[in-house]
Amino acid sequence: MSTSPAPSTAPSSVAPDRPSGISTRPVLFILASCVSLQFGAALAIQLFPALGSWGTTALRLGFAAIVLMVVVRPRIRSLNRQQWLAIIPFGLAIGLMNGSFYASLARIPLGTAVAIEFLGPLVLAAVLSTRRTDLLWVLLALAGVGLFGLESFLGATSLDLVGVLLALVAGAFWAGYVLTSSRVGRLVAGQDGLALAMVIGTLVVLPLGAPGALAGLLDPHLLLLALGTAVLSSVLPYSLELTALRRLPRHVFGILLSLEPVVALLAGALLVGQDATPAKIAAAALVVVASAGVTLTARRGDPTQPQPADEEPGWELPTPTHATLTGEMPIVLADDALVDTSDADGGETPR
Repeated sequence: MSTSPAPSTAPSSVAPDRPSGISTRPVLFILASCVSLQFGAALAIQLFPALGSWGTTALRLGFAAIVLMVVVRPRIRSLNRQQWLAIIPFGLAIGLMNGSFYASLARIPLGTAVAIEFLGPLVLAAVLSTRRTDLLWVLLALAGVGLFGLESFLGATSLDLVGVLLALVAGAFWAGYVLTSSRVGRLVAGQDGLALAMVIGTLVVLPLGAPGALAGLLDPHLLLLALGTAVLSSVLPYSLELTALRRLPRHVFGILLSLEPVVALLAGALLVGQDATPAKIAAAALVVVASAGVTLTARRGDPTQPQPADEEPGWELPTPTHATLTGEMPIVLADDALVDTSDADGGETPR
């Protein structure tokens, strides 16, 4: 979801120099990631009648957890109590964020759910920031989301209030994801924390998703669809974004991922037959502008202005991205240099 803010005292293991300007390939990687994630969500909706939203979530997270555990092979025995106390809330956020989001998709259109969920990290950015402009961006996003409600009130479409509430809950857990992933990124080297948190997230949704997940495991067709959902919604976006993050400035990365509400609206229209009305398009566009605005404000703050008292030197707002990116990834500094995270004892751990 988000890269963690880089402390000014972070070790300086700098990546090789890159040419000025922005390469086309990493931009395409990010766009492909957005398409993969939202089309994966549209595919997941096809599984809801047979598996339920929680069963689909359990299978998606379970498959992603298996892939990560095999690839990462986390050093479980080397983790201390402090690291586990960071990983467990991270896993809870992963499970509840994905579960509540998929539950919202069972009731409201994909584009609407994604736009509402974006309020979570946007509000978090505004709360953590002392810049008044960030509050204005949140108000703009709220105005966009309000268009969904206005359209429903006027009778153009019907908007399920429980679905809206579930999307808001997902957004709240997304904000929690940003905070917990940042903490894990500071305490746990590499992607060990993400792999273990994904296992915990799977266990969190199992009480509600076990019956549906079992039905999916026993049906080869449903199993294949669930595996495709996991690849499109987790494995492929994670790989594409990790590659792009090493080549793109952080503000560009965040702005590109802000396009997700529009991509979700398109995926819902093409794959699920959900209407893309002018009001929904305008609402998604306002959320995109607000998300991009928060990223630009954080990046382009006036360096002559005094540092706010409640912000650490060198602190930047978290980039509001979706749930495939975490603080375990190499941190991107203000000068776009890559560094490795440190372990809990403060020593640098090469990866």
